Amino acid sequence: MTDEEQYGRYRNDTKVPAAIGHQVAVQVGPVTVRLPRAVAEAAVAAWERDESSGRAPETHEEYLRRDGAAELAFIGLAISEHGRREGEEVVIELDVASAGAALRASQ
Repeated sequence: MTDEEQYGRYRNDTKVPAAIGHQVAVQVGPVTVRLPRAVAEAAVAAWERDESSGRAPETHEEYLRRDGAAELAFIGLAISEHGRREGEEVVIELDVASAGAALRASQ
């Protein structure tokens, strides 16, 4: 098998998790998450940061870090728009994609 055939197969393979994701999205609504206030505030701070500097070429590891930081910022946006304080916690309805990204980051 050539590299071209192998990567063609990989390209086709990525369609399957996309189809699974579509089914998950229509079957699972938002996930209610309770966060310690400090964690919620850190997420909101990530959303409010100004990252106006241009991107330099980056390594794969740097890309993964930036991608994780972007996921955090999107959670911060959701918290800032819809989060509610309950004592020392913040309660937020996260879409399943954001909840999944947070879960993957914990592993």
